[in-house]
Amino acid sequence: MEPTASTGDIAIVAEQDDGQLVRVSLELASKARELADRLKVRVCAFLVGGEGTAAHVAELAAHGVDRVYLAEDRRLRHYETKPYEKLVMRMVRQCQPQIVLFGATAVGRDIAPRIASALRTGLTADCTALEIGEHTIKTTVFKDILLQIRPAWGGNTIATIVSPEHRPQMATVRAGVMKLLVPDRSRKGEVIKLAPELTSDDFIQKVIERVSAAKKVDLTAANIIVSGGSGVGSKANFKLIFELAETLGGSPGASRAAVDFGYVDRDYQVGQTGTTVRPKLYIACGISGAIQHRAGMSEAAKIVAINSDPTAPIFSIAHYGIVGDLTQVIPRLIKAYRTAK
Repeated sequence: MEPTASTGDIAIVAEQDDGQLVRVSLELASKARELADRLKVRVCAFLVGGEGTAAHVAELAAHGVDRVYLAEDRRLRHYETKPYEKLVMRMVRQCQPQIVLFGATAVGRDIAPRIASALRTGLTADCTALEIGEHTIKTTVFKDILLQIRPAWGGNTIATIVSPEHRPQMATVRAGVMKLLVPDRSRKGEVIKLAPELTSDDFIQKVIERVSAAKKVDLTAANIIVSGGSGVGSKANFKLIFELAETLGGSPGASRAAVDFGYVDRDYQVGQTGTTVRPKLYIACGISGAIQHRAGMSEAAKIVAINSDPTAPIFSIAHYGIVGDLTQVIPRLIKAYRTAK
């Protein structure tokens, strides 16, 4: 027995913060475009924000979105759970998508389970890959369904999760794991405007003060990352990581162990519980290569590992390996690069 193929567009919940489009929204749009081309459907974006949010339509369209459901209101400049949930639910019901994707951000993790609960459908959190495939239950074959792939059991295995009998299929996706499309500025997106129709009862919270702090480093946009792990040995030694990164014109990073030891702030953490990156060059210094860390950087184009332990797991995925004391290797690399330059 084969059920008929599911229909409906693929939708993303585009996220803006204080008038700025969040990068993960473009990553979602790029991945949704790939999935939609496979299913031969459209990509829709649900966009909620303050006055002027319509300015983001062009960027979403350039990254693969065909249709944008837009709700603007001066009170929506900053995220608030109740009004955003109400508007996204209206958009979902009007669009009737077969798949809805959210960023695995603070906003996405707050609103996605509320939408899933209201629709009585499943939700897979923190996906690191998405594919279209089929799944068989006994004699029933479900074709063209969303395969939602994410680390499980503390990152020691990769699970594939499906929701074959419920629509829409929903997932949150980690920032940095989906490759951005080269924007096509010739693409134009259709806009469907929704009147917010919000009352004072929808704004049950009152923001007294909003405090935000910019991240010290944007690892997702870095082409070169030099990361240090527990093998760096001390906070003082970690200065070598920063120096090599600066020399190469890259960004410093760290493993969770280095962060836990207090060598560097959490903003620099790469891995399953940190930032997922895909730079052109990733240099792992004193990092053993636990699966949790590899899950966040294994998609780098080139990986160089520096470790005193020749059996360290990091060497199994490295394109180039240097066995040695990083306090001696890194200064030599810096000197060699500066001399060549």
